[in-house]
Amino acid sequence: MSLPSAIILLFLVMDPFGNIPFFLAALADVDPKRRTRIVMRELLIALVALVLFLFLGRYLLQVLNVAEPSLTIGGGIILFLIALRMVFPSTGHAEEQIAGEPFIVPLAIPYVAGPSALSAVLLLSSHQPSAWSEWLVAIVAAWIVSSSILLASSTLSHFLSARGLIAIERLMGLVLVTVAVQMTATGLTAFHALPSPNSP
Repeated sequence: MSLPSAIILLFLVMDPFGNIPFFLAALADVDPKRRTRIVMRELLIALVALVLFLFLGRYLLQVLNVAEPSLTIGGGIILFLIALRMVFPSTGHAEEQIAGEPFIVPLAIPYVAGPSALSAVLLLSSHQPSAWSEWLVAIVAAWIVSSSILLASSTLSHFLSARGLIAIERLMGLVLVTVAVQMTATGLTAFHALPSPNSP
């Protein structure tokens, strides 16, 4: 996967437009003067989680003895399920009730650094571990774009309206469906190419 493709993939799975309503709901009872600071803190925590997964995730896979084709297939399935949630928002995650200021959960994890984003990072790092610098750039670039959108969530919510946000999320979901299907097909091809355990 090229650097631009990785940036687009990570941006799609971070789903900033789809997360706007959930960020606004989680911060509804927070002092407006503190909202920007809280969102920035949570975004930084999400970035740290993604970077940690980039450098440590593949070692976890080695401990679990997970083959790359299995990871690719599993990642494709996860991305497909996430894409379905984006295409059909009514089946998406429900807003979580937060008492006081949110911390780590749910804004940083799982809204930004959720299972889909972490799986995508894991796929990149395990497939081409030597290109870690490119994947780090991809993570930071996608994070910057997503963060800019979420920091402007109030303005975008008024400008685009709920229907506009849903339309954008569905479009992003359709693109992600094609990525997920291709990823699964690639994983299945690689899996069938593996030597049989009984082969000499």
